[in-house]
Amino acid sequence: MAEGQNNLLELFKRRTRHPFRPRASDIIKGLFHDFVALPVPEEGSLVLGKANFNGRLLYVIGQQKPKPEDLRGPEELKRLNYGMLTSDDHSAILDILDISEKEDPEHTALFTIVDTYGADISMYSAQRFQAFFIAHLIKRFLTIPVRTISLILGEGGSGGALAIQVTDIRGQMEDAMYATAPPESMASIIFRDPTRVEDALNILRPTAKELRKLGVIDLVVPSPEKVDDIDGFVSNISRFLERSLKIVFRARMRKLLKRRSSRAKAYGIQRKIGPLHDIMKYIEKPIRAAFKRPSPDIKIVSYSPMTEVPDDYGAHNGEGHPQDMVHCIGSKETGPDGKKGCSKLVPLKSFLDNYHICPECGYSYVMGASGWIDCLMDGESFHELYHNLTVYDLLDETYITKYYREFLRRQEGRSPFKESLVVGTGRINGFRVAAAICEFHYCGGSMGVVFGEKFRRVVDYAIRERLPLVSVCCSGGARLYEGILALMQMVKTIEAVNRLKEQGLPYISILADPSTGGAIASYAALGDIIIAEPNALIIFTGPRVMKARGFEVDETLVRSDFLHRISMDIYQKLSYFKEIRGIQEISSRFNMKYSVTKYLEFFYRQKFKGKKNSFFKLE
Repeated sequence: MAEGQNNLLELFKRRTRHPFRPRASDIIKGLFHDFVALPVPEEGSLVLGKANFNGRLLYVIGQQKPKPEDLRGPEELKRLNYGMLTSDDHSAILDILDISEKEDPEHTALFTIVDTYGADISMYSAQRFQAFFIAHLIKRFLTIPVRTISLILGEGGSGGALAIQVTDIRGQMEDAMYATAPPESMASIIFRDPTRVEDALNILRPTAKELRKLGVIDLVVPSPEKVDDIDGFVSNISRFLERSLKIVFRARMRKLLKRRSSRAKAYGIQRKIGPLHDIMKYIEKPIRAAFKRPSPDIKIVSYSPMTEVPDDYGAHNGEGHPQDMVHCIGSKETGPDGKKGCSKLVPLKSFLDNYHICPECGYSYVMGASGWIDCLMDGESFHELYHNLTVYDLLDETYITKYYREFLRRQEGRSPFKESLVVGTGRINGFRVAAAICEFHYCGGSMGVVFGEKFRRVVDYAIRERLPLVSVCCSGGARLYEGILALMQMVKTIEAVNRLKEQGLPYISILADPSTGGAIASYAALGDIIIAEPNALIIFTGPRVMKARGFEVDETLVRSDFLHRISMDIYQKLSYFKEIRGIQEISSRFNMKYSVTKYLEFFYRQKFKGKKNSFFKLE
């Protein structure tokens, strides 16, 4: 690569995003002289095919940004969609994985070429369970008994890249970048200024050298001096592919599968934490029923008449006055159901007893983990695990930037919990369960390294105790301050779900409002049963970001009620949706405990009858 390209912003502009940088089709044409193209949903963004390379049969999957000559006008740009893959494309990739698995495993491998800003965020894909496809692709790459190799050719962005990058050998061109989100989006979200791309890149640390340190990639592939030198790229990638094939075929498939799992478990842990440390520091903490509290964003008004002495004068114990009221103002914008809040004052106790739904107008507020614990768990039965685990326990200090520290300081006092995922064990109508519940009021329920690690640990606990797992997703997506490690928690949580299912243990996933980003595109989409609360936003990319990127948005089509209705048609289109089943049931917060209980009882009667299990004990 040319000298003087050390500055991240210059590297990004002049190399990674160079308009004449080779595309996947250029590399494929140079590498494989007998390449046979396979059908794709629409010509442009996805390249599929098979070829022979050094005596091996390779199935090739490539993401491809449009070339300058392809963009003659806005219609071409809209059709090619910046090279972002749709749900149709992801369905076609799952087909190729199925086909490759039927070949001779000792002579077959998968080779994926990644070059995308992210997955398609249009309404078309959102209505076709795009987030679910990403989760199922990651799951498939973790478990498929075929040797796999991937290469970040230019840009790897978000779950769109991750969906085909979780392979046995992972390479990256030395001038390519791989990040949780495009730096422009990162700058807009964190700094509220899309021009601060350089600051965003310094947080993301998306270079091959940095990602190799973190174990996200294995090999750095040299780039030729000239960014448009196709032959130079092909020559270096050919050597990378030859070396990678030798490595993966030297290992038994069983060992490779085990290594995929081990790598996923390790994402985000840079400090060593032993079993004794876990026991001493993260002992169970009981959560009491009297723990009810409103969202920190809801204004509490203490009200009593000015003309008379209240009946409880002198009896207030300081823990919440009987006359405390909630001002129901809803959100800043009218929701998709036309509701904005009634502007009335309602008693705080009635509001909390109503599970954060206004008893006057029915406006539903986002409910934090404490509310969901009260909603689902039997009184005083929930014990929290790993309460004190924080990012400072897991990440090296060099990866906790000053921006991140300031962000974490702003979260102090917003929640009784110390992270965005609360895990523990409790009882639901007598059934003992393990639980993983998002805390939206801490960092917007964002997925970071602690989130992923706590999810892994509660799955380990469920397996050890032979318990079903119940999760509540209420998340705004990946925690961008943690860079690529936040994105890799999608892999970590999916690997954990895989192990739970291998043990035959039930997994019930509840989708609360909102269920977005990496959470819905990973563990939350993989429940044996998926239940959603009414009108919950369920989408990979939030409507505000979609609008900012020029996409049309109709929120009613990405709310739980509509997605539940179209889920009924999935059985007529199984060749498209594969193992995806969408949303099985809509249940209100009042009925959610009963909805979960009936599935727990069904699992108990069908799967666990006659076996020694501890999860059904009425004590």
